Amino acid sequence: MSTAEAEAVEEAKGGKKKLLIIVLVLVLGAAAAWWFLLRSPAGAKDEPEPGEVVALDPIQVNLAEGHYLSVGIALQTVKGAEELDGSKALDAVIELYSGLDQSELVKPKGRQKLKAELRKELAHLYHDEVMDVYLTQFVTQ
Repeated sequence: MSTAEAEAVEEAKGGKKKLLIIVLVLVLGAAAAWWFLLRSPAGAKDEPEPGEVVALDPIQVNLAEGHYLSVGIALQTVKGAEELDGSKALDAVIELYSGLDQSELVKPKGRQKLKAELRKELAHLYHDEVMDVYLTQFVTQ
């Protein structure tokens, strides 16, 4: 084998190594992109799908200074949730709203804050089977 042929064989081996390295880098880059961009984060939950809405009968709650609140709620359950016992939700409403000043309830921000607290408490009481709460009646006097 002549030196020219040996150099040609050596260049072919070097070209194959470069091609192999380039392909390997591209595959690793694609795998890294999938890992960081496309896969769902570990432990991340998919947003639950809404299920049935359970409307509860309105109740009256005593407020401060002889006033009262007539409030009705409906519970938005998650899909596949067991049948809910509304007594826990009504108890949470009584606990949260009893004794409040009427002026706290007539302001939209006050109502929204109390509704958020109620939503959080219901998620805890029903082990995340309730995803939202709707006020279906809200009358103070």
